[in-house]
Amino acid sequence: MIAEHVGTDLREQVKARIAAAAELREQAVRLRVTRRHRELLARHDRTVVSVAGTPRIAHVVPGIIPLKARRANLEQVTAALREAGVDYFGVRSASDTAAAVAVRAEDRERVLTALRQACRARPGYVVPVRGRQLQEDSALPGYGPGSWKRVAGADVVRCTWYLTDQTNRLVLGVRYGCDIEFWRQEDGELVSPRRNGIAEAVPVDEPAVEADESLFTDFTSLPAEREPVRVTTRPAFAAGAIGRRTFPIDVVYTWVDGSDPHWLQERAAFSDRPYHEEAANAARYLSRDELRYSLRSLHLYAPWVRNIYLVTADQTPEWLNTDHPRIKVVSHKEIFKDPAALPTFNSHAIESQLHHIDGLSEHFLYFNDDVMLGQEILPQHFFLPNGLGKFYLSPALIPYGEPSPDDPPVAAAGKNNRRLIAERFGDTIFRKMKHVPHALHRSVLDEIEAEFPEAHQRTATSRFRSADDVSVTSSLHHYYAFHTQRSIAGEDLVYRYCDLGNPGVERVLGRLLATREAHVFCLNDTTSTEAELSRQQALMTRFLDEYFPYPSPYERGADNR
Repeated sequence: MIAEHVGTDLREQVKARIAAAAELREQAVRLRVTRRHRELLARHDRTVVSVAGTPRIAHVVPGIIPLKARRANLEQVTAALREAGVDYFGVRSASDTAAAVAVRAEDRERVLTALRQACRARPGYVVPVRGRQLQEDSALPGYGPGSWKRVAGADVVRCTWYLTDQTNRLVLGVRYGCDIEFWRQEDGELVSPRRNGIAEAVPVDEPAVEADESLFTDFTSLPAEREPVRVTTRPAFAAGAIGRRTFPIDVVYTWVDGSDPHWLQERAAFSDRPYHEEAANAARYLSRDELRYSLRSLHLYAPWVRNIYLVTADQTPEWLNTDHPRIKVVSHKEIFKDPAALPTFNSHAIESQLHHIDGLSEHFLYFNDDVMLGQEILPQHFFLPNGLGKFYLSPALIPYGEPSPDDPPVAAAGKNNRRLIAERFGDTIFRKMKHVPHALHRSVLDEIEAEFPEAHQRTATSRFRSADDVSVTSSLHHYYAFHTQRSIAGEDLVYRYCDLGNPGVERVLGRLLATREAHVFCLNDTTSTEAELSRQQALMTRFLDEYFPYPSPYERGADNR
């Protein structure tokens, strides 16, 4: 008891010191706000935010998202150039979150003067780009005279107007700025100061054309899926280069409200005696509102998604904006071939039927609601431009041997997948998959249903998880697609798995929030007791409210459409 008491005191002291340090940092930021800052903050839509310990003037834009920040910075730069009468054209940048425009090197003084005036009128920042990844602390205040002397000779500079949301928790800075490239004239051509993958030289007097935004960044949806966003450019950059994605990508979620009395009554009516305690754990069916935050992450970090399908047992979250054109709620009754299989309480069974969704695209991502996007993510993290999918292998292994009643559901399903792959292709699989969005092909799922009819049917008709299940979407699809040349192993996704039942989870969540380094993270829990759930709910809600601080358009009453 004494040791436990001492341990608690130490934890409280650590928390107090962290809070005190945070307050000191905020005080330091406030003290460093100069009189010039205060003058520039006279307008109500500006504020000071701390970025990497440095005060930055930010413009408050309710509901701001990364794609809109990219567009806003591009528009700010091009508006300044147009007002100054400077010719420019859009070029493809190496960054999908930062835009880029080209100007003639001989117009340097006019360009820098125009940008300096724009940064004074609406406080912005400038930084020279010299082939390195830009850091937030390298940005110089563009509303001050000294900064422009430091970028005067740079071949490429980036202008950024810091943007923040109405809570000041989400700050979008240098990563979303606009690069200005100074192209020099040589023998009747304008020559780029850096490589861009499309054209390093264009004719001097070539007329400008208009092109869609999707030719300049993969971090946007296809033209047919939105209102056109046009960019002034040169013909080479308006040509559809090979390697662009030209197919739609949808997202599918499966969701259940495990606290719904009707659902609980149905579950009890079918004598719920799952073969393994993990399948019956209360945490498996608890709705912690993860779906709300997962949709927020999708809105922020994957604007290229077309439609979002929510597969449920005739349940709909009360907060979900079902009037949104991209949201489609799908009942189990619409996708199960065999009505006698319903109701079902087996996620493996539900997942085996996803390819029956009417209108679903050939290429789609399957999300569990406890999976979140942690930063900007691109279609090519999941699908190559030619349609090949990517899967992400876990270091965790499928136990060797035959399925056993003692196996947890995931292990039993993995063993059953192994048998099917070995019988069909002669290979033995050993590794599980990471708990990330799964890149799936609708046609591959059709083939699996036809190729393994008995195993597929057995899984689809099992009301509760069974030792005979296969895991179609999270494993079998990937191995089958790999063997039929339609998927490859991916390695370019930064992923974090957070078990809410682990004692050190607060530290893990704190690091995730501070760095936002993960493309994808999963908040999972299959082992906690019901007594522990309320504490974990409070912890997770605090974390998610900080990470995704305002509603997405997929929530009722959201004002950030």
